[in-house]
Amino acid sequence: MRKIAEALLDIEAVKLSPAAPFTWASGIKSPIYCDNRLTISYPAIRKEIANGIADLIRQNYPSAEVIAGTATAGIPHAAWVADILELPLIYVRSKPKDHGKGKQTEGVLRENQKVVLIDDLLSTGGSVLKAATALENENAVVLGVVGIFSYELRDLQENFAKRNLTFHTLTNFSELIEAAQQKSSFTQAEVDSMFEWKKSPKNWK
Repeated sequence: MRKIAEALLDIEAVKLSPAAPFTWASGIKSPIYCDNRLTISYPAIRKEIANGIADLIRQNYPSAEVIAGTATAGIPHAAWVADILELPLIYVRSKPKDHGKGKQTEGVLRENQKVVLIDDLLSTGGSVLKAATALENENAVVLGVVGIFSYELRDLQENFAKRNLTFHTLTNFSELIEAAQQKSSFTQAEVDSMFEWKKSPKNWK
């Protein structure tokens, strides 16, 4: 959705800086930095996101019985979507608690229930696929993943293919760059450089 891409740029949830790249926690140099947590502070945008994700679930996972959010960024969006779809909500921790019952999921999840996972951002898919594994370990049926934004990295496609899972996002890297070109004064060389990063992030620059 071009509208979502423009909104992310407007509130600076996504920043583009090909000339002075950001450094990710992994050490990768990147011309883009995405912090979709900012969207929860903008009522109109978060409603647009929630309605968009709900529509994606209706279209692609109509048999969903439970909505799951990944901790922590996916939880608020999952809550709003579960409310729209009138479905139960659960959330998945990054790792089991080290006290009490040692649970990794919170909420009511029954055996063989069909679950859709919601995350705010998909890069390589590593964290959300771990959440999918945690759900499967509790005998849930994970239908797929829905997010706000995808970097469209090759690793993401490959990692999901290995797990035989699908994902859908409201907007993505290519759509965001197109929107940014209309709003900013990036040169064609800078745009080309950013698309080169998407092809091979580890070898960029």
